[in-house]
Amino acid sequence: MTTRVGIYGYGNLGKGIECAVKAASDMELVAVFTRRDPATVKILTEGVAVVSVNDVESYKDKIDVMILCGGSATDLPVQTPALAKLFNVVDSFDTHAKIPEHFANVDASSKGSKHVALISAGWDPGMFSLNRLYANAVLPNGKDYTFWGKGVSQGHSDAIRRIEGVQDAKQYTCPVDSALEAVRSGSNPDLTTRQKHTRLCYVVLKEGADAKKVEEQIKTMPNYFSDYDTTVNFISQEELNANHSGIPHGGFVIRSGSTGVNGQNKHIIEYSLKLDSNPEFTASVIVAYTRAVARLYKEASFGCKTVFDIAPAYLSPLSGEELRATML
Repeated sequence: MTTRVGIYGYGNLGKGIECAVKAASDMELVAVFTRRDPATVKILTEGVAVVSVNDVESYKDKIDVMILCGGSATDLPVQTPALAKLFNVVDSFDTHAKIPEHFANVDASSKGSKHVALISAGWDPGMFSLNRLYANAVLPNGKDYTFWGKGVSQGHSDAIRRIEGVQDAKQYTCPVDSALEAVRSGSNPDLTTRQKHTRLCYVVLKEGADAKKVEEQIKTMPNYFSDYDTTVNFISQEELNANHSGIPHGGFVIRSGSTGVNGQNKHIIEYSLKLDSNPEFTASVIVAYTRAVARLYKEASFGCKTVFDIAPAYLSPLSGEELRATML
């Protein structure tokens, strides 16, 4: 079975989706939808249409799963429920606190149109969420820890670039090594936000900008930097381009727990990721879940799902027999 895929949005994530679909022998890219002038958007896959988002409805019967690559702040809360009326959909909505609300909206839309929708696919939420669930189920007596980085935070980098006098910037989220080791030791420390992560900023100033003022604005920015130990480095645009052009990321999900009559036996479960490209890895997770959505649609399992609702076998192109023989 070949799954016909559409990509809605062609930024970093959309480009990653295109590569992941190309690598999947059971998928075919039908069209890329863009808010830009389609004539100005060049994609990697020959023979695939680039279409205005205004014409998306005309592809209703030509696409099995539409992958949404918009942002979580303003795009996906509107786009996912709307497109779930026309297609089976997958998104990577990552505003953790608003997932229940987003789920309810998408569930109502997809059930009403008899489609399958999967929200919040990626690595956090997504793969990290699964590992938190598995670890909690296996070790009910324990404590969870999630560390992110070292990696580029695109949202924090954008927040710096919006400061007056800043020409360009990249921000890295970095786990504190001593906190990570304390967790791995099984001592179950209570850690504050500041004790778990630091923030490392590389900033290019506009000509005539006040470096001291910019640094102060960064370090005191609420919700972004004020709760963290933050280091600001001012560098040239050339140095930023040469040394900080990538989008790496990663992190660790750890559960420290105990078993036995008196909890005398200690256990650590750890899952880690080290990613050269955040959007390309996220895209690879999404494409695996696209396969699952296509299968669920054939079973008429309509409505909204999360990674918690999908059996692992649905992600693989291999048959159940092949999986049992090679991976179990």
